[in-house]
Amino acid sequence: MPKKKVIVGISGGVDSSVAAYLLKEQGYEVEGLFMRNWDSSINNDILGNPNLNHAICPQEEDYNDAKAVCKSLDIPLHRVDFIKEYWDFVFTYFLDELKKGRTPNPDIFCNKYIKFDAFIEEAKKLGADYIATGHYASIENGLLKRAKDQNKDQTYFLSQVSKQKLKNVLFPLGNLSKDEVRRIAEEQHLITADKKDSTGICFIGERNFKQFLRNYLPSQKGKMVNLDTKEEIGEHIGLMYYTIGQRRGLDIGGTKKRLFAVGKNLQKNILYVAEGEENPYLYSDSCLVGEVNWNGEERPEECTAKFRYRDVDHPVRLHYQEDGKILVQYQDGKAITPGQACVFYLKDRCLGGGIIEEVRKDDKKLWYLL
Repeated sequence: MPKKKVIVGISGGVDSSVAAYLLKEQGYEVEGLFMRNWDSSINNDILGNPNLNHAICPQEEDYNDAKAVCKSLDIPLHRVDFIKEYWDFVFTYFLDELKKGRTPNPDIFCNKYIKFDAFIEEAKKLGADYIATGHYASIENGLLKRAKDQNKDQTYFLSQVSKQKLKNVLFPLGNLSKDEVRRIAEEQHLITADKKDSTGICFIGERNFKQFLRNYLPSQKGKMVNLDTKEEIGEHIGLMYYTIGQRRGLDIGGTKKRLFAVGKNLQKNILYVAEGEENPYLYSDSCLVGEVNWNGEERPEECTAKFRYRDVDHPVRLHYQEDGKILVQYQDGKAITPGQACVFYLKDRCLGGGIIEEVRKDDKKLWYLL
């Protein structure tokens, strides 16, 4: 029988490197595919970019590392550009959400439209039976499950990927810890063994966020109002730079307790803040979730949910609406943020998730949130 061919997304990092190695050890015919999704010159990525004066940009460094890994593993490496697709389906969405004053998560839509859509189509052209990535997650009987390493589990970011798209996907790292992955890379003398994990915006990398956004969106200063006292206590630098629950970067002193961002008024360009970690304005008891994607057939009335990456599991009750949206009820949710993902779980199963559209308390939309 001919070997099954797997096209592995090789990013130039340690996770995808070890994923490719493990699959080859398991007897698959393995080929690598490197994605280039961002071009600083084409995309006017100037302000806030620390790499402009480097002899070689980080993406080319990653590509060189990917080539070295594939040479070491004796597997072919292909390269593809998804710069237009990334701009059209991920970055434009990111900017549109910021314009609305919401807090988007581009990594989730990068997975939905690039890694598990455009990438799959390219892999098919290369004759793939399966695709694989270095995500920390597992698939069992066609269902998405959490990774063994709970600290690295990435099912939150996979929640918008459809069940159909996950049908022929392999996650070789699902039962490994990060330490085990690095140890394997060291044992195989892979160049990426000690390479630090990528940070920042998906496929764009580390940026001075405030300066970076100025390349694309004008910022408008406005009032900062204390909701407890209703007093104007300062000036914000642009609503898009703040997220609900944020305490650092408010640059306001003179209060007994720490100040937190608790709301926004887009029409009046006001940032609402409140004092203290237990301030009632930080809390809610339900939210309306749209753009819901399910990875299986289960539609529970009760399960758990995460409202942000690395969040704890919150017990929730789900109320399904005729328009496909879900009212999610919970106890004392803190800093639940419009634009972020709400991801549903049944024990180790990731059921899917959606995007938080509205936050409520006592059956009423919070007037100080968008």
